[in-house]
Amino acid sequence: MSVPQPTATERGEHILAVFDTAFGELLAADPAAFRVKFRKMAGSAFAFYRGTACLFYADLEQESAGRADGSIHSGPYLDERTGRVWIHGDLHAENFGTYMDANGRLIFNVNDFDEAYVGPFTWDLKRLAASLALVGYAKALSDEQISHLVRICAASYRERIHALATGTKTDDLPPFTLDTAEGALLDALRDARAMTRFGLLDSMTEIRDYERRFSAGGGAIELDAAARYKVLAAFDGYLETLPEASLARPDSYRVKDVVGRRGIGIGSAGLPSYNILLEGNSDALENDVVIYLKQAQTPAVSRHVTDAAVREYFQHEGHRTVISQRALQAHADPWLGWTELDGAGQLVAEVSPYAVDLDWSDIDDPQDIAATVADLGRATATMHAAADESSGHSLVPFSTERAIDAAIAADEDGFAELLVDFAHSYGARARADHQIFVDLFRNGRIPGL
Repeated sequence: MSVPQPTATERGEHILAVFDTAFGELLAADPAAFRVKFRKMAGSAFAFYRGTACLFYADLEQESAGRADGSIHSGPYLDERTGRVWIHGDLHAENFGTYMDANGRLIFNVNDFDEAYVGPFTWDLKRLAASLALVGYAKALSDEQISHLVRICAASYRERIHALATGTKTDDLPPFTLDTAEGALLDALRDARAMTRFGLLDSMTEIRDYERRFSAGGGAIELDAAARYKVLAAFDGYLETLPEASLARPDSYRVKDVVGRRGIGIGSAGLPSYNILLEGNSDALENDVVIYLKQAQTPAVSRHVTDAAVREYFQHEGHRTVISQRALQAHADPWLGWTELDGAGQLVAEVSPYAVDLDWSDIDDPQDIAATVADLGRATATMHAAADESSGHSLVPFSTERAIDAAIAADEDGFAELLVDFAHSYGARARADHQIFVDLFRNGRIPGL
């Protein structure tokens, strides 16, 4: 018997209720930032999907309520291990890009770990698959072509997980670098290599009295003495969270200037943040470093994970974000750390000149799209495999790649089809939700705006 689908009005009320839970406090504190966020989300179904991880997980919970056991942790390919691994939490087709790792290598991989948590590995794959359906639809691909892309992603993920689980040497599975990447990934890495620290500094700072300082304007907010003192005290706490290897040159952490900023992006609306200018690895002005200190948010997935051991593992959301990123990302940003400010957990990381997101705007040829999607599947598998007993954290004390490999092996044929079916159904749901959201927003139905 089919389950009756909600009307547009009923779905709109559900969306508003989820938004109130996820965004209510931040929206009340900074409505202007959310007007910007929501206008960006109104731009396309994909932009809406990017900004609504909260809705995605609420829907997954409703989906699980229809099953016999009613558990969001149950379902195909999930058991006591595969239902409890480090996950990205907001894995979609645009959350991939470049970064400079701790060894000075430019890497293309998964990025943006603000929503990372512990949960079922299939949640990441479902969220990625639905995003691929939205990308494909926006590029006017047929349903058959979209199905083909999701199967390619699933097969690449499966192949890489199996290789890692069966002991293939790491040297045979290199990361995506300037030497190993191809296509759109290589383009992103080359774009990142063309960036310079001087270019970043020139856009944010100026030289005054033979010293570098933040420039006025451009979103920078001058701090009074009391606010500056609080930020510097939080910075001292941050230093205690860095690995010893990062502190080899203490002068690197000499503070030159501090400014406030206000988040207005799709994922950071309303979150207070600060930029701190540091000496860097030498006295030369072109080697100065900018780090940001940002209030970390409650990850959407955590509202649907009831495991007390997971919840109690983290001191606060800043700690959770950093520990998750260090687990999921090999050789993470050496400036990555956490602290507290006004009782709220903060994420601290570098404002990197070498961060370039995957740009889908020029990936139009079906063969190029397919090659890119295959690489995203491999990157996702590598991420899941990195975060286990070997990552140095006790929360996931087993080999995730072996657990996932065994779960998929129990039903090889069904794995890709599970993701294909979900991609189409949730992609259609997101497109319909986007229109409902636009109507709610333009007609003044979102409280507080």
